[in-house]
Amino acid sequence: MLFTRDTDPALTFVTRAETLRNHAGQVALPGGAVDPGDIDATDTALREADEEIGLNRRSVSLLGQLPPLWVPASRFDVTTVVATWPGDATLAPMDPAETGSVERFTISELTDPANRVTARHPVGFTGPAFAMGEVFIWGLTAHLVDWVLDLAGWARHWDIDRVVDIPAQFLRD
Repeated sequence: MLFTRDTDPALTFVTRAETLRNHAGQVALPGGAVDPGDIDATDTALREADEEIGLNRRSVSLLGQLPPLWVPASRFDVTTVVATWPGDATLAPMDPAETGSVERFTISELTDPANRVTARHPVGFTGPAFAMGEVFIWGLTAHLVDWVLDLAGWARHWDIDRVVDIPAQFLRD
């Protein structure tokens, strides 16, 4: 997770390319799988952020890592690296076959109760989500964001009983 250093920090997201086999068009955090040359989870995260959105690793200050999470759907252990950067450079998709766009949402937007919903998947899964205009953040990404908002003391009360179906455009797997 990459936050700017503003008084109302912004969190950086990517929209996955529409042409991808898995999670096409979904909003996610920059990241990916470990490559053989990667030293550790932080090195992987910084390499992936550079490859996906052009983030210069020298501008990043590491805050820490969340404990790894096992994701049954993908059968991956996911380690979330949390960092800040000045927010002074333009980030953009480096490979349009992988990344469709780069989005930033401020903490005040992410914690606004009007933007918080409980997402319902057609198979019955429910979980935290963020609905901001045309952007719908759900699944692992929303769980991780929700977790960090709580850990950082930024969370605000929201109506968890406001349940919405995940829009079809975000369910193409």
